[in-house]
Amino acid sequence: MTRRNTRHQHLTLRDVSEASGVSEMTVSRVLRNRGDVSDKTRARVLEAARRLGYVPNKIAGALASNRVNLVAVIVPSLSNLVFPEMLAGVDEVLADTALQPVVGTTSYDPDKEERVLFEMLSWRPSGVVIAGLEHTDASRAMLANSGVPVVEVMDVDGDPVDAAVGISHWRAGYQVGTEIAARGYRRVGLLGTKMDGDHRARKRIEGLERALHEAGIAVADQMAYSGWSGFAKGREMTADMLSRTPDLDFLFYTNDLTGAGGLLYVLEKGLDVGGALGLAGFNAFTLLDGLPRKLATVDSRRREAGQVAARIITGTHVFDGEDRRVELAPTFLPGETMRPKP
Repeated sequence: MTRRNTRHQHLTLRDVSEASGVSEMTVSRVLRNRGDVSDKTRARVLEAARRLGYVPNKIAGALASNRVNLVAVIVPSLSNLVFPEMLAGVDEVLADTALQPVVGTTSYDPDKEERVLFEMLSWRPSGVVIAGLEHTDASRAMLANSGVPVVEVMDVDGDPVDAAVGISHWRAGYQVGTEIAARGYRRVGLLGTKMDGDHRARKRIEGLERALHEAGIAVADQMAYSGWSGFAKGREMTADMLSRTPDLDFLFYTNDLTGAGGLLYVLEKGLDVGGALGLAGFNAFTLLDGLPRKLATVDSRRREAGQVAARIITGTHVFDGEDRRVELAPTFLPGETMRPKP
């Protein structure tokens, strides 16, 4: 059977029983942590359940449909402006339905994502919206066997479990790289994050590096920070990078918040921003519209991704062909921190 005609089916105790070679009653006892079951049998049942992606039903018998009118929305963080904007798009569409979003956060930790997903699916939501395409094997198994529509959002560079909506971060980074090269910049510094789970930032860097390489430009310096992004982090990193590599003529930040901090720093230092020194961020946060200079950036269409994801959950989105990926086109905005093309 194909993924498309099985995605609305979910696993049962019988599936775990057959996979582990014990009775359904024993499986039930293990999963409810009740009864006298040997450690060996318990381990075999738990391993089979995890491998299959089985999640117990906490509302079994409570509702005739065994579903609640909730949509699980799982994101890395709510302090990063990227994700609340996507959530706002989900909420706008669901507001006209009986469905309500309920949010869980993962802190970019795949193991925490697995735990959050397990807990949310145990309440049998009517759909799942989850950030990114990279998950543990157990999380992918749970999503594939959830029996409800699953939409992975904000990235399309990969193979979705069910459906995916967002931009290609690799192609967006590549576009920025071509814009940097076309404006004559040759000494480029990259300022990103050390978070292993931020796959979208990594893909942006990879795309940008490819475009620069094709233009004969090598990255002159690179720096990554730990923790969350912000103005202070951007100022600190920019000062450090320009101190150790003073001949840089372009700085690319993987997000607008660190980019804004960098912009404020170089303006205070009296540097020729938009001329001898170019800067660009990513995500087009409207929060930054009041800066002294409009930072070059990329609109990643987060709110629209949330809207489309919600329409997929409600069954009102029509896919174009068999591919259940909806790729949105990012928009490059040169702002006032890059010299014009010759």
